[in-house]
Amino acid sequence: MESQQTLAGPIEFSGPGLHTGESVRVRVVPAPPDTGLRFRRVDLDDFEIEAVVQNVARVAYATTLMKQGVLISTVEHLLSSLYIFGVDNALIEIDNLEVPILDGSALEFVEAIARTGLQQQSSLRRYLRVERSLEIQDRDRSIAVYPSDRLQISYTIDFDHPMIGRQSFDFEASPEVFSREVAPARTFGFYREVEDLRKKGLVRGGSLDNAIVLTDQGILNDILRFEDEFVRHKVLDGIGDLALIGKPLLARVVAHKAGHALHTHLVTRILSDPSCYSETTNPPLRSSGGDTDLPRQSQCVSASGS
Repeated sequence: MESQQTLAGPIEFSGPGLHTGESVRVRVVPAPPDTGLRFRRVDLDDFEIEAVVQNVARVAYATTLMKQGVLISTVEHLLSSLYIFGVDNALIEIDNLEVPILDGSALEFVEAIARTGLQQQSSLRRYLRVERSLEIQDRDRSIAVYPSDRLQISYTIDFDHPMIGRQSFDFEASPEVFSREVAPARTFGFYREVEDLRKKGLVRGGSLDNAIVLTDQGILNDILRFEDEFVRHKVLDGIGDLALIGKPLLARVVAHKAGHALHTHLVTRILSDPSCYSETTNPPLRSSGGDTDLPRQSQCVSASGS
């Protein structure tokens, strides 16, 4: 059994939001046991929004939470970092509606968490263990979850672009691997879509400093951080959306051409069927390196797209 954890001290970030372009300051502070991850709009009388899937409002180009008409947008990179590092409880104080995009990755978040460290707490951590498989298909996109004794993610993307094409990445949850192989991967978009997106009020804070921008045949940026940086960033986004399940997840997730909508739909479907999962205080098994945990065949539900 393992104890819940919070940050050993506050961490702070500031910068423009990707979509609003507005400056924002975020301060993540320790919180008592069983608080969970909560956003606090300090510009709106400290109004709090829990980081749970029930509060998801929009999933177009970012994950946006809303409660009683109050919004928090582009939450996935910060949540992904806190979740993988095992931060069970934290208050995320923010003075505007969008988490800053920083360099388009989670690198600054994980560096701050690692630098500050974690504090053990008195309450036991409760894990959500998937007991049966669940598969969601939406045309040529899909996402599925299978029983496993630890969190594993297999992600595949397929873009008709010479810099991307078909890419796959397998990730087994650990702060070390996440920090090295997933967190540095930046968000990306297509130059031909920028004008239309800005007319819709999106990517107003986007630039070559915080996103990979693709032309029809290449990229405007000088260099990629990984040859397969695009699929690694999808894994980053996916973990942030899985964090909205509200507890550390023990499962194998397999995604093909998925995105925020399918990620959050999967979380909703898991939580809607108690026969799909159990809660346990037993911690995940640690991998010896090569085990991939083949999915078991019992299935609780088969679903079509959201």
